[in-house]
Amino acid sequence: MSESVRIADELRLAFDGEAWHGPALLEILGDVGAETAAVRPLPNAHSIWELTLHIAAWEKVMLRRMAGETHAPSDKENFPVISDETESAWKAAIQLLKDTHREFVREVQGTPESRLIEIVPGKNYDFCFMLHGAAQHIAYHGGQIALLKKIALTQR
Repeated sequence: MSESVRIADELRLAFDGEAWHGPALLEILGDVGAETAAVRPLPNAHSIWELTLHIAAWEKVMLRRMAGETHAPSDKENFPVISDETESAWKAAIQLLKDTHREFVREVQGTPESRLIEIVPGKNYDFCFMLHGAAQHIAYHGGQIALLKKIALTQR
């Protein structure tokens, strides 16, 4: 198995399920509705919704970097403002996350092994480091979302 395929599997496990560390991101988000996603149970913390869009935004950034761009997200891209807090808008956010992740994993899996040691445009680290970091990013924010979810549900 190539390292690219191994990283793609790591990304899928952290996102879809059967991860070593516990519930994967989609398992955590599975029963979250718009009201819970939008609430801010902790002052000065991002909402579940904002974190969800943040994960998708960074996977888009990494796709652009894999395409040779030196893209860095704007503040608005990094943590988008949620203006529509309806259930349909939340479902659209989850679908965006799933679609972006599917595209990202497909790109990672097809990356030639020799490319993994190339330096990411505009950075001082290689693609291998960035892509392993992407799986860590999912797990990190998944843990935050799990805690925010527990807090939000106990405050009802």
